[in-house]
Amino acid sequence: MGKKIKFIQGNEVVVEAALYAGLDFYAGYPITPSTEIAEHMSVRLPKIGGKFIQMEDELASLCAIIGASLTGHKVMTATSGPGFSLMQESLGYAIMAEIPCVIVNVQRGGPSTGLPTSVAQGDVGQALWGTHGDHAIVAMTASNHQDMFSVTVDAFNIAETYRTPVILLFDEVVGHMRERIFMPEPGEIPLMERLRTSIKEGIDYHPYLPREDGRLPMSDFGGVHRYNVTGLAHDMWGFPSNNPKVVHGLLRHLIDKINNNANQLLRYKEYYLEDARTVLISYGASARSALHVVESRRRRRGERIGLLELQTLWPFPFSIVRQKCANAKYVVVVEMNMGQLLQPVRMAIDPPEKVYLANRIDGVFITPTDIRSVLRLIQGKGM
Repeated sequence: MGKKIKFIQGNEVVVEAALYAGLDFYAGYPITPSTEIAEHMSVRLPKIGGKFIQMEDELASLCAIIGASLTGHKVMTATSGPGFSLMQESLGYAIMAEIPCVIVNVQRGGPSTGLPTSVAQGDVGQALWGTHGDHAIVAMTASNHQDMFSVTVDAFNIAETYRTPVILLFDEVVGHMRERIFMPEPGEIPLMERLRTSIKEGIDYHPYLPREDGRLPMSDFGGVHRYNVTGLAHDMWGFPSNNPKVVHGLLRHLIDKINNNANQLLRYKEYYLEDARTVLISYGASARSALHVVESRRRRRGERIGLLELQTLWPFPFSIVRQKCANAKYVVVVEMNMGQLLQPVRMAIDPPEKVYLANRIDGVFITPTDIRSVLRLIQGKGM
């Protein structure tokens, strides 16, 4: 029997993938262009015994899933740029208190109300530095529906493994387009369940004491253990502390548990890089146009050009970018913002002067023609 095939919208793919991963609690507030996630989830989730709540705003939405996650549930919320901005303080709380959760941001034009129904990729920097203080974050994306499914499942697995929020940075084009997807069978994609503590009731439980492998077992809040949860700097019992040694150790742990495991978190795809002298680096919907340019120029002109499509944006894959672009004469970052990924790419490439930008910021999807225009300028040739 063949695999089940669906022809659905990208936002619906996110819902199906989240349910596949074990989601059983969703709280959110509708906002274009992510609204279909809430609509579809409100129908699908209650049918399998999960809980769907429409909150009064985005601040409450993230707070609600944080609370549900503490009690042992797999959780998610979805929003777009303005709502994502409102979530930033609670995002920092989830980072500090090490609470697994998944946040979907289907990006649109900004700042402010901006272009509510138009495509953009302007929240890449905000995903990393939107909340205050030193911290690490995992942010992932995809350019097609099949990858949206697997990346969404990955996001839940990563959140549960490292007790951390994970951000899914999709965009209006991938969220609203429809295409075919092969639905994986149950068990085909491995699922990571929460590491629950084996410590019994009445025994001293340290909710923030990592094991040797860096993982933190969790006890469901309201269960057999009483423990403190706070956004303040805290010790291994969860109680606030301003002891410099404790604070230093806590922040190093929050950052190192992500950065030291970056190799396990990095997702990317490569096309024709084995002989490429020009390398395009892109992500999300922009990578679709970039791939079209690569394939057409190789086919028609025999040009040595390739594409590195990033699916993990943070932590940034410096070593991958450096390795894949080592023999390139030109590197062109293709994105729909003012160059938010251009800067880390330039930090990875030596010399940075060979890195260029092909972009759009006007709410219009970047086309192969836009990319070709940049290539023509930097390569000094005609079409």
